[in-house]
Amino acid sequence: MKEVWLREKSLFMVASAILGFLMLVLILLPIINTVTLSVDKLGSALMNFETRDAIFASFYAAFLATLFTFVFGVPLAYVLARYNFHGKSIIDASIDLPILIPHDAAGIALLLLFGPRTIIGAGFSSIGIKFIDTLFGIVLAMVFVSSPFMIRSAEEAFKAINPDVEKVARSLGASNFKAFLHVTFPLAFRGILTGCLLTWARSISEFGAVIILASVPRTAPVYLYDVFVNQGLSAAVAVTALLIITAVAIFVIIKLVTAKPLKPIY
Repeated sequence: MKEVWLREKSLFMVASAILGFLMLVLILLPIINTVTLSVDKLGSALMNFETRDAIFASFYAAFLATLFTFVFGVPLAYVLARYNFHGKSIIDASIDLPILIPHDAAGIALLLLFGPRTIIGAGFSSIGIKFIDTLFGIVLAMVFVSSPFMIRSAEEAFKAINPDVEKVARSLGASNFKAFLHVTFPLAFRGILTGCLLTWARSISEFGAVIILASVPRTAPVYLYDVFVNQGLSAAVAVTALLIITAVAIFVIIKLVTAKPLKPIY
């Protein structure tokens, strides 16, 4: 009986290892193949001013989107982590909607709301902020699709901190804001930083919502699409590899920051 169990367990482990290996190959092989095919072209792609401008545009717009999401998303995460109120479950569920909505559909939804012929779009236009084919539009699209990463990371970081720590600070004379600024925020900083990195990385890679709302100035994904459509596959390989290498570098940074899991702080 024992030998039968061991044999079945062994067969299961072998099958799991094979299936897992095939999954890993499916993930890594396209990346390795693309980078390998373009090793000799990476230098020329990086020296191309259009490529550099597109990458810089992505990084800069993603930074602004991350900053915006930090300012508005962290307070929302704190409220969700600390308070119970009517409608909280609806708000909590709504945060993840941008992840579920197809991103081209998200771009169209934003266009319908912030387009120049809408009330909101016209209002912003009156103060010089336009969202169609501008940096503002790129940032808006990035904020919409990447905000869940900031909010969820910050929320988990706040939940890992015992509320009694804040109560002690307030009992010693600190206001709610000072208790948050000097106690809660420093303790949650690593989780919030993780949210910032995830938001920034997700914003950089956004294509669907950006190309519908603001195809210029061109971000790196939009530029890659233009190169592929207008110049063909061979011209797009080097740019693709450059973006993959950039994504891997960002991934390594994120993994280093999140190497240690958050633990409850008492």
